[in-house]
Amino acid sequence: MLEEIKSYLEVAGQSLYGGEAISQLEHVKQCAMHAEIKGSTPALIAASLLHDIGHLVDKKFQMGQENEIDRYHETIGAGFLSKSFPPSVTEPIRMHVLAKRYLCAVEDGYFESLSPASVRSLSLQGGIFTAKEAEDFMTQPFAEDAVNLRQWDELAKVPDCVTPSLDHFMEYVGETYISSAA
Repeated sequence: MLEEIKSYLEVAGQSLYGGEAISQLEHVKQCAMHAEIKGSTPALIAASLLHDIGHLVDKKFQMGQENEIDRYHETIGAGFLSKSFPPSVTEPIRMHVLAKRYLCAVEDGYFESLSPASVRSLSLQGGIFTAKEAEDFMTQPFAEDAVNLRQWDELAKVPDCVTPSLDHFMEYVGETYISSAA
């Protein structure tokens, strides 16, 4: 499973990241770098690296992009990883789109800070939470981790940003791996 994940990141991850000026791989390495700089747990650093794996494993991803259809990459990714990783990795991944909707509802200026591609996807993903939805969201386990991941996600779109290698971040993935036999 670890080699399969690395292969998805190295090969499919070379494609451009949803209308941004960087590749999918560069985006997730930047996200993981932000998590590491903040002193996050290995699980949250792994989640930050793997948060968009659903884009890479989804065989209909390109069709969704071309037709502006939300393919629920967060659910696809969390499902793909769920037999091999604990909820501390998969739940922030599953919830990171919800966290964007939450942050737009509660944090002044967050919506305005979104990239144009992120604003487009927000409307496909259900739009900004209501006050009640935002309140309910934060009662869920791993909501705070998902919010942190989402904030790093938005920061992780810098062309030519120097990050540690994929192998460096795969160490965290290996550390949190529980195998499909568990």
